[in-house]
Amino acid sequence: MAQMTMIAAIQNAHDLAMGRDEDVVVFGEDVGYFGGVFRCTAGLQEKYGAERCFDAPISELGIVGAGVGMAAYGLKPVVEVQFADYMYPAYDQIVSEAARLRYRSAGEFTCPMVVRMPAGGGIWGGQTHSQSPEALFTHVSGLKTVIPSNPQDAKGLLLAAIADPDPVIFLEPKRLYNGPFDGHHDRPVQPWKTHPLGEVDPDYYETPLGKAAIARPGGELTVVTYGTMVHVAIAAAEETGIDAEVVDLRTLMPLDTETIMASVQKTGRCIVLHEATLTSGFGAELAAQVQAECFYHLEAPVERIAGWDTPYPHAQEWAYFPGPERVGRKMKQLMEA
Repeated sequence: MAQMTMIAAIQNAHDLAMGRDEDVVVFGEDVGYFGGVFRCTAGLQEKYGAERCFDAPISELGIVGAGVGMAAYGLKPVVEVQFADYMYPAYDQIVSEAARLRYRSAGEFTCPMVVRMPAGGGIWGGQTHSQSPEALFTHVSGLKTVIPSNPQDAKGLLLAAIADPDPVIFLEPKRLYNGPFDGHHDRPVQPWKTHPLGEVDPDYYETPLGKAAIARPGGELTVVTYGTMVHVAIAAAEETGIDAEVVDLRTLMPLDTETIMASVQKTGRCIVLHEATLTSGFGAELAAQVQAECFYHLEAPVERIAGWDTPYPHAQEWAYFPGPERVGRKMKQLMEA
């Protein structure tokens, strides 16, 4: 195993995929010569040439639209939208073209494309660099949606996404880029320096899409979450002493309902946790499914913890995030219910 940050793991996944398959092409704003604003594509243009790793104009609609066309004619584009906040001009191409191409052509054309997007907060990015729009993609039939929580999964999930015959939205939590986040920290004091780097298999491997992981086993309460909040949930469990089981979804769509329901049926209590805003967030879908499938196993109502229903508050960023204190408080309330 090698020590890697999530950035290094994602770069390594690109490298291995491009080395194995000459149809894999990588492009986006500043992706080629500069290697990406977060350096996730560093060195790829130098190694594979400007025809396979290149910069695109500042047009998200054009980037994704070009990727759809490439995918329809046999290439495997991995396109980067520089921040998830910038994806809205491309949303029509993602929904109306990429997600529907297989179905509208009766299988004559497919769209084996990955759209990578750095998502979430934690870098003082403000309203236009910190959003978590995953619910906008999970609502769309024909899309797969992935959010890793650690470098090992980031690499394996990205390689599986590139190999997938259909479009995959790959959201990368910026707060985890430079090392696994220590969930105990509620303040941005270079949190990546408070925790060792992740162990990553340096060889090619795929982490199956649609399969959740148990990030922390437990028997008293289940926390269903993904991305950065996996680490916050683990920290809250450690600080409260509650024997909480943390389910890391990894893939939001397709959703691993079997792992979720098995955990909730075992513990009898469930918290759904995410960084995105509460109302109409993906947590509502998770809570509804748990209530429907585990009703007679529940000892208390399903609870949701999320970001505020406000535009992203730059000045109060670290209060907006669900932190260990807020999650721990809800855990205690649920155990007393």
